[in-house]
Amino acid sequence: MGDMSDELDGVLTSVGPRLRALRRERGATLAELAEDTGISVSTLSRLESGGRRPTLELLLPLARVHQVPLDELVGAPPTGDPRIHARPFERDGMTFVPLTRGLGGGLRAFKHIMPGGRRCDPSDQRTHEGYEWLYVLSGRLRLLLGEHDLTLAAGEAAEFDTRVPHAFTSADENPVELLSIFGPQGERIHTRARPKRRVP
Repeated sequence: MGDMSDELDGVLTSVGPRLRALRRERGATLAELAEDTGISVSTLSRLESGGRRPTLELLLPLARVHQVPLDELVGAPPTGDPRIHARPFERDGMTFVPLTRGLGGGLRAFKHIMPGGRRCDPSDQRTHEGYEWLYVLSGRLRLLLGEHDLTLAAGEAAEFDTRVPHAFTSADENPVELLSIFGPQGERIHTRARPKRRVP
């Protein structure tokens, strides 16, 4: 019985960091989340910090607003299975496929699938804390980044501080697929180059 209680406590303890990461990923403040869910700012703050035990009554509206399955908020104890069981979700007319629950330091990876023919203009641009890296798999991506209006083809990548106003959509009538890695705290992606081979 003690082991089961410890396991439950461990699962519930992990809810706060998940809630904080989801909120920051959306670029929302506690006040905005309180308005969307009807849960007070103080309760949300205590949930994220672990000072308030999560209940179904609190988690249901949070799952709805964050557009994630309830079990993603609660999670599950690690099993040693390395496979990612991605559950696609839709937001702003796009399909998102989570590729990982985290890459360390809060980084998260997604595959985006966008329909073609959707218009995008500077008024659609948003800002939030974080740093994002995009890689186009297929199609052509239109990226509005501040005063820049860029088109990226398959095989091209972009990275930017998400505090710069930005928006992206398909550049034409065809759908576009891309990979993105997002760091809610502004983490950059670090790539390690192979060392140069010494010539004997």
